[in-house]
Amino acid sequence: MTNHSETAGPFGNDDISGHHPSAGPADHTAQVTLRTPAELADALPYLLGYRPEDSMVLVALHDRGGRGRFGGRARLGIPADEDDWEAAARQLARGLVTGSERRGARPEGMVAYVCQEPGPGESGREVKQRLTRLAQLMRTECGSLDVPVVEALCVSDGRFWSYCCPVKGCCPEDGSPMGLPGTSVLAAAATYAGLQVRGTLKELRARLQPWESAAALDQEIALDAAGMSLVPRILDETTREEVARETLVLAERIIRRLAAAAPVSGTHPADVRDDGLLDADEAATLILGLQDRTTRDRAAAWMEGDVAAPALRLWRALARRCVGPYSEHAAAPLTLAGWVAWSTGDELEAREALAMALGADPDYLFARLLHQACNEGLDPEAVRRCLRAQDARDAQDAQDARDAQDASVRTARQSDPAPRQALVESTQNPVPTPRTSTDGPAPGPRPAGQRRRRTRGADGDDRRPTARTKADQRGPAGSRPRSTAPGGSRPGLRVGSTRRTRTTGPDDTATGGAPSEGGRPRTEGDV
Repeated sequence: MTNHSETAGPFGNDDISGHHPSAGPADHTAQVTLRTPAELADALPYLLGYRPEDSMVLVALHDRGGRGRFGGRARLGIPADEDDWEAAARQLARGLVTGSERRGARPEGMVAYVCQEPGPGESGREVKQRLTRLAQLMRTECGSLDVPVVEALCVSDGRFWSYCCPVKGCCPEDGSPMGLPGTSVLAAAATYAGLQVRGTLKELRARLQPWESAAALDQEIALDAAGMSLVPRILDETTREEVARETLVLAERIIRRLAAAAPVSGTHPADVRDDGLLDADEAATLILGLQDRTTRDRAAAWMEGDVAAPALRLWRALARRCVGPYSEHAAAPLTLAGWVAWSTGDELEAREALAMALGADPDYLFARLLHQACNEGLDPEAVRRCLRAQDARDAQDAQDARDAQDASVRTARQSDPAPRQALVESTQNPVPTPRTSTDGPAPGPRPAGQRRRRTRGADGDDRRPTARTKADQRGPAGSRPRSTAPGGSRPGLRVGSTRRTRTTGPDDTATGGAPSEGGRPRTEGDV
């Protein structure tokens, strides 16, 4: 139990070690000892990484030579229905103790917190009184697991109260004021170690929640339009891979765009900047493309190195664009945001993003597995190895496909010389230029259904070639026929009327059709 008269207490805090930004590796550990309830209350945001609101929190203590050392932390929202308080207290206590045992260090004690801001017309003192039963339930559940609660605090309206003070009249009825943020010894040590408190949990979640501004309507319209074109292609096995490739190429392009953007100060200005770098159509295409699980898994490979930070910014921005009826679509970008946050060491954002993903879709398996692993304190390196291996396999498959395509093209060129042969023939036998003289009909194909007119010489000879002249006109053995001039009919293609009569003049046409306006006979076979 803490000493409420501000003398030295029996336990200290977790060892906080870190490096000065300009210094090299440090060989020392900065240790801070918490002696009073005020210091414990001030330590809570640094233990969690944010300022909790509407929360019930347990912090494990481990005995180190007669001094306490902070261990695991667990938080739940305070249920609105008081009938659920007992179940929530049991879940919180057992979850923290079980998790600590799994990591090989069962806690010897607990510090309990209940944090809630006053409602309309309510004071902090009334909040403390209203939450007394919840604090008692938390102490009871921890005691049933043989882990005593050494201190229980209520934090509300900038003040704190202790539920464990044994001396009547020791603590003020209206509570004790919290110190100014960042002025305690622990705050100085945390700053030195590079630890930051990122505001409230509400502010953290706001970075991942859908828009509620006027721009949400434009985004919803873009999602409707993208859904009309993309969803059928995703459901079609012949085009599904093409959509996946387009989605990943677009995502990679936007990640590079975000990485090149000028930095700004503050989380909200940074989010506004990122929103301005992503238009509604691009966001809609990515949101719908990531609904394909295989595409999402490939995008999860952007989890480390220089690409991780801009990728996390993209997934946050996409989660904010899942507006209106598309709220369930947020499960994919929220899961990716949670995964990248966990992979880069930010367990706080990872847990919140994954919890929000499960809120959008409770059956989203990837989010559920990652959320469980993160809460159990597992090492994300095992997941990273799997994704690296899958990324390497995808790259090898793509290379094999390209190699196979190149090989098939080379084989086709070697086994079928016809394209090269046709090219040579076309250069050796160029197509003659159409004649413009009126001496006779121009060479080329005859209109459909029209016979060639024979001309006669002055001596009456119709100049029909004889067998000898035909033989004389033949080329050398082995020569190839000339290429057919463009426009000639292909073998087997029958155009025009099947009934023809002998023509008596150049202007006669096939029977059964009248001349068209362009001079071409119009027959029954024309369409």
